[in-house]
Amino acid sequence: MSTGAITPYIDVAQLVLYAFWIFFAGLLIYLHRENKREGYPLESDRSNSRVAVQGWPAVPEPKTYRLRDGRSVSVPRAEAPVPVTGARPVGPWPGAPLQPDGDALASGVGPGSIAPRADVPDTTFEGTDRLVPLRLDPAWGVAHEDTDPRGLDVEGADGRVAGRVVDAWVDRAEALLRYLEVELAGGAGRVLLPMNFARIDRRRVRVASLLGEQIARVPRTRDADRVTLLEEEKVMAFYGAGTLYATAQRQEPLL
Repeated sequence: MSTGAITPYIDVAQLVLYAFWIFFAGLLIYLHRENKREGYPLESDRSNSRVAVQGWPAVPEPKTYRLRDGRSVSVPRAEAPVPVTGARPVGPWPGAPLQPDGDALASGVGPGSIAPRADVPDTTFEGTDRLVPLRLDPAWGVAHEDTDPRGLDVEGADGRVAGRVVDAWVDRAEALLRYLEVELAGGAGRVLLPMNFARIDRRRVRVASLLGEQIARVPRTRDADRVTLLEEEKVMAFYGAGTLYATAQRQEPLL
């Protein structure tokens, strides 16, 4: 037999190859199982006490993570389904699409869906608030090559002026602007405008996803100088819902 051979049909290289295949398959199964620590078991119209929609491999056993702020989180954990109160199924069959019933922009379905994130502000590695208005941290500002949006009017998709930009919120972890702070017309308060829903030129800031009057209904933050993860989710969802529900025409087929 040649060097490395165990039998005339098996050698060390062959065993190493088989061992690698087994290890790699086990790694894929492990990673796929760990991926189910959040979001599983799935919710289903057919679910009951005897059915767990989780697929294979099954959901892993709970594991507790200690966060740097002293809190601990165990996942997966038992969570009550988030009730959908602003929409109804279009039909009686399982999996029927949900149709907004009432205020479509706040229905929480379709492009306006939200995840129940923690109602606390996101933080940097140092433990400070990650998102802050520029007025609280003068070390940050708008690059001189770009148009400073502060002072510009904010227009909806219909051209109606909803308010004026009074500040911008910087993401100190990523070194970019995340939100514009808009003072609504008529002194109706202030709302946040995500940068990815804003189109800025030298004369105005345009919001294509919402009409001018709808911008005044954007969810507010509890604190004028802080925003929580859950509040961010609700703000983004409101603008996202507008891409489909701002006008009746947007819900119609293109052809």
